[in-house]
Amino acid sequence: MVVRRIGVVEDHASVVLGIEVMLADSPGLAVVTSATTVPELLAGRPDLDLVLLDLRLADGSSPFTNVEALRAAGLEVLVFTGAENPYMVRLAAKAGVLGIVRKSAPVDAVVEAIEAAAAGLPVVTTEWAAAIDGDPDLSEVGLSPRQQEVLALYASGEKADRVARLTGLSRETINDYVARIRAKYAAAGRPAATKVDLYMRAVEDGLLPMPERPA
Repeated sequence: MVVRRIGVVEDHASVVLGIEVMLADSPGLAVVTSATTVPELLAGRPDLDLVLLDLRLADGSSPFTNVEALRAAGLEVLVFTGAENPYMVRLAAKAGVLGIVRKSAPVDAVVEAIEAAAAGLPVVTTEWAAAIDGDPDLSEVGLSPRQQEVLALYASGEKADRVARLTGLSRETINDYVARIRAKYAAAGRPAATKVDLYMRAVEDGLLPMPERPA
């Protein structure tokens, strides 16, 4: 069995213990490390599949900076927070997290979100949707109609060969388009280094529909 390794950045020990209890019946998930700050976590050079990050930490750090640092270290992030500040939620969403889950959510919903994020999948919640819908500052990236078409197909899960067949372009051209799309998003301050990032950017810009949460 593949066990997904989880790290937690949280300055309340009781919350870390609560996460461990919630995951006790999920043999495929294990909390292997925790820290009160992102630099402390990264100092241990952790080999993790996912980091659970609180938005409001005692060190006063910015959610955007924290997510950027974790992503730069090759770590995916799921926000697990009780913070109600919409601005902080938007900062985290714009930095490229896999999703945002409230500490007040039902245990089953939290575990489901962690399982999905640990597998590298985006976690669709009302908080994430609200962060996108309520953000007036998402910078335009200026994609051409053709680039928008390629992004919508590629970010929806299609492989480059399939996108090439659907658009009548060569695979090399599709790869070039994707590289240019990533560069445009990076220049706009909305990085899209992974396919999940591209999916989120496509949703943010209305090129793909906001997926519905499972019932």
